Amino acid sequence: MKAIRIKDHQVRQGDTVDLTSWPTSIDKVYGSKDHYRKILAAHVERLSELQQLQYAANQNAVLLIFQGMDSAGKDGAIRHVMSGVNPQGCQVFSFKHPSATELQHDFLWRTTRNLPERGRIGIFNRSYYEEVLIVRVHRDILRSENIPDRPRHDGHLWQERFRSILDLERHLHHNGTQIVKIFLHLSKEEQRKRFLDRIDQPDKNWKFSQDDIKERLYWEQYRTAYEDCLSATSTDHAPWYVVPADDKKNARLIVSQIVVDTLEALGMRYPELSADRLQELRAIREGLVAEGG
Repeated sequence: MKAIRIKDHQVRQGDTVDLTSWPTSIDKVYGSKDHYRKILAAHVERLSELQQLQYAANQNAVLLIFQGMDSAGKDGAIRHVMSGVNPQGCQVFSFKHPSATELQHDFLWRTTRNLPERGRIGIFNRSYYEEVLIVRVHRDILRSENIPDRPRHDGHLWQERFRSILDLERHLHHNGTQIVKIFLHLSKEEQRKRFLDRIDQPDKNWKFSQDDIKERLYWEQYRTAYEDCLSATSTDHAPWYVVPADDKKNARLIVSQIVVDTLEALGMRYPELSADRLQELRAIREGLVAEGG
């Protein structure tokens, strides 16, 4: 049984990422199903405590970004890890193909308008990173964005977008938003098994789409896009974590540890009350006690 050390999964700033050297499966960090449930429950409870503290302190926002190939387990990780968080303090947004309205704006617009407020956790299931991933693989989407002087941009477009993303994340960090980016690293063979499972089990048929098979044909192109993206945009203040995703339980425990460690590192405290406010509360308390006779 392996201990969870989140630094083992962090892409260090300046690293050149070769995903073939990052494992999609590692030794289990849990001993049995019951042990898995016990660890996850402890993480969820601690996360709930930290989120309440974050809400009360009202100084930091946290943005969790989940990326990964189809069936990597993004939905399940979000559902299990965030199960104990007060819905008032957490919002989840999923980003698929941009709408006609969204295409009329710059590529960061549709996601930045959903950024979390201070005191809250925002979760992006896919994100503005789609603009350097799926758009890079499917150039027809890029054509629909109507970028001016596109021929001039073609040679440097992705580096320009990386730079825009880095500038955004630096700005958010300096203004109190902690960003954590999680890439669920799935093997092609495990994806094949999960697709078969979705086909063979009637209650999972709804999860499967013919588009999933079409996207699978671009596996190598997506891997290259992810490698460039992770290399260019993992920073000390907004790191990428490459989480082995072939074992869903392992992945959820690693993700939950990343989130807990991130919140603990913020050093949050409940607001301190002034002497006048404490005196006021004591007076109110005395009045309430007196009402009871």
